[in-house]
Amino acid sequence: MTETTGYSGSGLVLVKNPHLDLLEEDVLYHLDLGTKTHNLPAMFGDIKFVCVGGSPNRMRAFAQFMHRELGLAGDAEDVADICAGSDRYAMYRAGPVLSISHGMGIPSISIMLHELIKLLHHAKCRDVTIIRIGTSGGLGIEAGSVVITDTAVDSSFQPRFEQVVLGDVVVRSTELDKELAEELLACSREIPDFPTLIGHTMCTYDFYEGQGRLDGALCSFSSEKKLAYLRRAYDAGVRNIEMESTAFAALCGMCGLKAAVVCVALLDRLQGDQIRAPHEVLWEFQRRPQRLIAAFIRKRLGLRPAGRALCPTD
Repeated sequence: MTETTGYSGSGLVLVKNPHLDLLEEDVLYHLDLGTKTHNLPAMFGDIKFVCVGGSPNRMRAFAQFMHRELGLAGDAEDVADICAGSDRYAMYRAGPVLSISHGMGIPSISIMLHELIKLLHHAKCRDVTIIRIGTSGGLGIEAGSVVITDTAVDSSFQPRFEQVVLGDVVVRSTELDKELAEELLACSREIPDFPTLIGHTMCTYDFYEGQGRLDGALCSFSSEKKLAYLRRAYDAGVRNIEMESTAFAALCGMCGLKAAVVCVALLDRLQGDQIRAPHEVLWEFQRRPQRLIAAFIRKRLGLRPAGRALCPTD
């Protein structure tokens, strides 16, 4: 069974679940929020940008960065974890920007997205843009390059996300917003100190065998077979590999959210498997998607950094 996306002209965040209307209270358990315990429209109703990434520390740093970039009052170091009552995810706010961790892999991001999407729905948010920012393994590209995903594909290079529901395989589209990807690419042209490109992103269920690594606890294939597979992926348009994009694209598309995936490549997987760059280099790499998204948000809000233009004007 194939399900299609749910984009709506109203700008509202959709939920495709009639059972929610029967609930007296919707408990967003893993976020430590709920419709009775919290005034979600007051807390989140004016959110316009949601940025998600794997690491709680990285998403806290991003919220602090956005606090400074947007010139908000108060000390950026004081941003508070809205989900502090839960040890599963971390959530921070900087003006109209929500910054949330999602952990590693499809199961973790899927749980977070179900509750995040319900949160945005209950808060009556409109015209929300959601972006996954993170790290990845590059494919035939320079380490430190930033990849804007045009299509999220599975391990067979197909643009689909397969979810088993009550024993049936449900296939969902992994289409991402093409105009949003092009807008992000246009912003990147004003940040010349690292390369940015648009390409397919391959999403796998595993960091080691699923991505053709030779250095896991298990490995049943040769280096020649690994390279042949990665070259086929490259020829199919894949430019980076990670573990969340198909689920992210599918859930966001089903619920009417305009979504993008922006990840930095920590290495070129055609050259090796292990990440050997020094910590300070990796830290600077991880800031690159954040810098691009900050430029994009400032452009959308009509703001410009003093003395330099990070994005082209409309």
